[in-house]
Amino acid sequence: MNQSKTYTSIAEYLADWPSEISEILTKIKSVITEAAPEAMEGISYNMPGFKLHKKPLVYFAAFKNHIGFYALPSGNIAFQKELAKYKTGKGSIQFPLDQEIPYELIREIVTFRVQEVNEDFKTK
Repeated sequence: MNQSKTYTSIAEYLADWPSEISEILTKIKSVITEAAPEAMEGISYNMPGFKLHKKPLVYFAAFKNHIGFYALPSGNIAFQKELAKYKTGKGSIQFPLDQEIPYELIREIVTFRVQEVNEDFKTK
């Protein structure tokens, strides 16, 4: 990835990575779009992101040794037990590239976030 480059689309972001990383990112994008078909894709904080009802849903990005997945604090809190073996921050999760990427867990987190954003949207 070119750190000084400003991305304008997810496709452009994916194209900048070696094929083995791009394949992982493409699969994550597919999991997100399947779990959140109404979500709008775009670039936020210079990384791929999805919004639902104009609210942040999830973001993801590749790094040298891991894939960063950002489900906001609520996504991390709801899946604390499942995420225990990964390095996490307030709203971030690191999936090491030398381990199997947990696509099904990503799907569950996205589904949770969709429900959360939809509930919030309905109450406004």
